[in-house]
Amino acid sequence: MSRPRWYAPATALLGGLAAGFAHPPFGFVAGLLGFSLILLRLETVQARPLRSAFILGWLAGLGYFGVSTWWIAEPFLVDRATYGWMAPFAVVLMGGGLALFWGLAGLAYRALRPRSAWKALVFAGVFAAAEWLRGHILTGFPWNLPGEAWRAGSAPSQAAALVGSYGLTWITLAIAATPALLMLPVRRLAQAGMLVGAGIGLTALYAGGAGRLAAAARPTYAKDAPVIRVVQANIDQKDKWKPENLGLVFDAYAQLTARPVAKPFTGRPDVVIWPEGALPAVIDDLIAPGSPYAPRLRDVIQPGQTLLMGANRAEAAGGGRFRYYNTLIAFRRDARALRVSGFYDKYRLVPFGEFMPLGRVAGALGIRSLVHMEDDFTPGPRPRPLTASGLPPVQPLICYEALFPGLASGPRPAWILNISNDAWFGQTSGPWQHLNIASYRAIEQGLPIVRATPTGVSAVIDAQGRVLPGKEIGLGGFGVIDARLPSAAPPTPYSRWGDGPFAGLLALSAGAWLAGRRRRPRPSPE
Repeated sequence: MSRPRWYAPATALLGGLAAGFAHPPFGFVAGLLGFSLILLRLETVQARPLRSAFILGWLAGLGYFGVSTWWIAEPFLVDRATYGWMAPFAVVLMGGGLALFWGLAGLAYRALRPRSAWKALVFAGVFAAAEWLRGHILTGFPWNLPGEAWRAGSAPSQAAALVGSYGLTWITLAIAATPALLMLPVRRLAQAGMLVGAGIGLTALYAGGAGRLAAAARPTYAKDAPVIRVVQANIDQKDKWKPENLGLVFDAYAQLTARPVAKPFTGRPDVVIWPEGALPAVIDDLIAPGSPYAPRLRDVIQPGQTLLMGANRAEAAGGGRFRYYNTLIAFRRDARALRVSGFYDKYRLVPFGEFMPLGRVAGALGIRSLVHMEDDFTPGPRPRPLTASGLPPVQPLICYEALFPGLASGPRPAWILNISNDAWFGQTSGPWQHLNIASYRAIEQGLPIVRATPTGVSAVIDAQGRVLPGKEIGLGGFGVIDARLPSAAPPTPYSRWGDGPFAGLLALSAGAWLAGRRRRPRPSPE
């Protein structure tokens, strides 16, 4: 049957859009069947098949990433008069740039020309490999991996403890693409076998995950687990960085920190957390001798308490120049003074947000103003747990770093702390997606996560990726979360093997392609 020329591109775009809506806050999980639609389009292209497959894959990615990253416009609207005109270009460039990975996946799939019912497994392997590349090339940006469409803390999401988010992406794609076989010239027995296999896989996701959740139905706590206070001051990004607002911003955090502890706790919190870039100033200036804020910061916490604060810090680089770091600083108050007991410098920096790729060229072209500091931030060393007085060993992940599976691997801490400036997202889907993505790091490592944002979604999350009841402050919320730090789960397979299981799934896709090549292709019906 002849179809209009727009039909294939439109349905590829529709498939990507549907899959994008599977992610929070939409939660339209049935939209994952959009991958079946994408597979159908790649199988039915006729003229110039490789070029057409690239275009169709790119259009599918454009729909998917358009839904996933439309919030990128919001930072440009903070200073609407200066940067507002850039917002639509940012959305198109972000979605279109990420879609290139799907375009390459579509081209690779068509070039491989898989046969028989193995098509779905080859499709899963090619697109999951493209997603792995998206998470690694040019510092990587693994936002909303298809495997993270399942709500973190749900039964299917628990598979990330075994295979990680990339492995769960492969499983999700294989299951979601299998119904397409019903519309392709594949032997009925092979169709039935793959559909049964997909059904078994989906059942295993739910049943296995439900079993893991049932085994940890309630969070557990160590006897000496600290009481943690997360402070969310609900400060809008456009107001935060005005120098004249420093006093108001400081007072907001100080007043929330001083609130009486919530029941059933008594006394005071052991650890207080302020989010990424909490104060609109370089921390070195605030704590320098003679600064009016040094004694005020000292008085914020009581002797024996620890303050974990996201801050910008500077380090002399010689010649009157400085290196700037996006840092988590641990302050410890003793009987006499407030002391720095440790710090962590952000390792994975945001391109165009914390550093400008090809900075000299960008400066010559006059576009360095996209970065809010005169100089680029400097990356810190690869993440390792922070051990400070009065604090269980913690692995900090600052903002963007929570996107990366495996970044928290290494020496095992007691918990993960994700501080983030989600105020950049505004009232969009971004904060809810960021919460969901960060929660997958808890599942993968079997560690609780505490999230702190100035305005966004702050939460305390257990080792199974579930937000503890009543321990969340949503968009526009102002207040504190008081909670005892949940215990860690036993080390997960993923925490031991990393992406090894994912590599095994890619090998399975390669084996499926080879198996299909050994069969004679079934002639298409006339």
